[in-house]
Amino acid sequence: MKCSPNSPILLTSSLHVDEARKAISQLVKELIEESQAIGDVTHIETVSLDQAINRILAEDLLSPIDVPAADNSAMDGYAFNGECLGASDATISLKIVGTAYAGKPYVGKINPGECLKIMTGAVMPIGCDTVIPQEFTSTQTETQIEFQENQLKPGENRRLRGEDLQQGKPAISSGRLLRPSDLGLAASLGIATLKVKRKIKVAILSSGNELRSLDQTLSAGSIYDSNRYSLTGLLNRLNLDIIDCGIVRDDPASLKQAFLDAATKADVLISSGGVSVGEADFTKQIMQELGDVGFWKIAMRPGRPMAFGILKPVAGESPARKTLFFGLPGNPVAVMVTFYQFVRSALLQLNGANQTEPPITQAICEAPIRKKPGRTEFQRAIFGRNADGRPSVKLTGSQGAGILRSMSEANCFVILGHDQGNISAGDWVDVALFDGLL
Repeated sequence: MKCSPNSPILLTSSLHVDEARKAISQLVKELIEESQAIGDVTHIETVSLDQAINRILAEDLLSPIDVPAADNSAMDGYAFNGECLGASDATISLKIVGTAYAGKPYVGKINPGECLKIMTGAVMPIGCDTVIPQEFTSTQTETQIEFQENQLKPGENRRLRGEDLQQGKPAISSGRLLRPSDLGLAASLGIATLKVKRKIKVAILSSGNELRSLDQTLSAGSIYDSNRYSLTGLLNRLNLDIIDCGIVRDDPASLKQAFLDAATKADVLISSGGVSVGEADFTKQIMQELGDVGFWKIAMRPGRPMAFGILKPVAGESPARKTLFFGLPGNPVAVMVTFYQFVRSALLQLNGANQTEPPITQAICEAPIRKKPGRTEFQRAIFGRNADGRPSVKLTGSQGAGILRSMSEANCFVILGHDQGNISAGDWVDVALFDGLL
């Protein structure tokens, strides 16, 4: 299936989830390739390490040093020349001639028959290539150690210079979504700043006459707008620039103007509501007027109705901008599910990340789940361990698309595939965790 910014997709049947993902990825790829269309999306800026979390690394980070900088000990023990080792159980006796500490190397050469007491991380002295852990020695005095020669082999327990990283070689590859461990790695190399991709600008809005802001009083039939707050939190996790366009009424003129305003200042527009088939759902109509639309129903639950496409450049705007558009459902849970499953990956891809899909693991389902083949389902659940210590999941109660508490209590999705049927207690199921630990 071809998905192109010049070839709108108007589908009446429901797409498989995998087909929808491929269509979105292909369109984003084409946008990236059209440099005039994406303007300065690929612009590079330099930031300090404390501002680099969840940014996309713009170029390979080359190590300015060897890591380790010199051969060093991997253990607390005794360093010596391993040429004396063999395969027998004969006892070797070595004279202790000094001590080496991390940050305080031993000055001098170790001769045959001698050894050096050495701490983890200390530089290996001249004449030594092997370390025996102190607990492997049978005799320890102030001046001598003894051990069996077949307890280790020459070169054991020694870290080689450049074993981890070599000077001039990539320490972190470009396109990396920077994590805390990456920032620690950069700091360990003495690097204080990183070149990263500019944050893409994402506009968000909610549409619906029933929606009220938090500072307003609810009238009969009205509800507070929660979707913009969920989306803001999701986007902040990706460290993107957010433009809040507020609540827009369910009428074509208001929506059209809101879309036009967003298209002048955002790389991506995410709306919630107005993508179903009700009389007051105008998103499809306006998208056809303002851009190219891949508008589909996706064979999934929750989140079946969803619009996706491009808002064309506004007349007279320079440079020309094409704005990626996602029209998400109005139900609060469906908004978050479709964001996790489609929008998040597209935003990372557009911003230059080389890894966009969250990892999938498996766990044992603690209770049966009813499921009809023919659609993919994303059940909210709690991931943990059962009495046997094996990974397990249990659902967070009712899975209705409007029950936001089911998302608030969950820490993962149970993913039930398109062709999958009912799940029995004890079955293994696919699980996507919401958040990583590092």
